[in-house]
Amino acid sequence: MSDNIIYQDNLDGITDQNLNGFFVGWPNPPSPQTHLQLLENSYAVALALHAGSNRVVGFANAISDGVLTAYIPLLEVLPDWQDRGIGSELVRRLTDELDELYMVDLCCDEELTPFYDRLGFSPTRGMILRNYEHQSGRSE
Repeated sequence: MSDNIIYQDNLDGITDQNLNGFFVGWPNPPSPQTHLQLLENSYAVALALHAGSNRVVGFANAISDGVLTAYIPLLEVLPDWQDRGIGSELVRRLTDELDELYMVDLCCDEELTPFYDRLGFSPTRGMILRNYEHQSGRSE
């Protein structure tokens, strides 16, 4: 685990100003305000904060029915903080919180399957539908 990292499972003290720099490579990324909203609406969150600045350097979230199933739609660690075990720790913390549920699923790109395999996930087949015109978030 990385030095100077604090992990938390809530949004206490987090504002949109703590959420800059995420969604790297997305052509139409969510704003920090939308990012905060999606975390607020999540069933569970795991955050990695830099202890000195309280800046969020990594996050994972889950959506769930709270009975049988959960889905982990997002895991991201800022580029300067990658390869320090933060992503693995975020997934471990999130799955620990979801361990009473029957199914915890996620979709990932092929090159990420070894990462998730090490964390106990199994490959499966799946289908997705993407509305890229709404990638930055739903319009109110």
